[in-house]
Amino acid sequence: MNREDKVRVRDVMAGTYVMVDGLTTVFEGICLAKKHQVKALIVDKRHEDDEYGIVLMNDIAKKVLAKNRSPKRTNIYEIMTKPALSVSPDMNVKYCARLFERFGISRAPVIDGGRIIGMVSYNNIVVNGMVRDDD
Repeated sequence: MNREDKVRVRDVMAGTYVMVDGLTTVFEGICLAKKHQVKALIVDKRHEDDEYGIVLMNDIAKKVLAKNRSPKRTNIYEIMTKPALSVSPDMNVKYCARLFERFGISRAPVIDGGRIIGMVSYNNIVVNGMVRDDD
């Protein structure tokens, strides 16, 4: 088995993410994303039986900016994708990349035991998974 076959999502994911409430305004969400240097916001569950949502910066560009909506009067829940497609930290990165391609996404929350532990993106997979420091 190739060494690349052993790289898991947990090995390449970013441990930083920003969790927001669905009632957060888009303006507040942009400020948080900028402050924490993230490209997506995770929308928290409202209750135990709910699912996480996600908002990407391109969602904001397409659904708020391009439609001339006010970021101060638009709430995150109005433009989020829910449920967010998530991945396991134990998933092989090659299957994660295939999943992204199949569903047309570029990033996803990493969930372990029902809790978000990080985010993974194509960039994480390529930069951290295909070229390792010890190669």
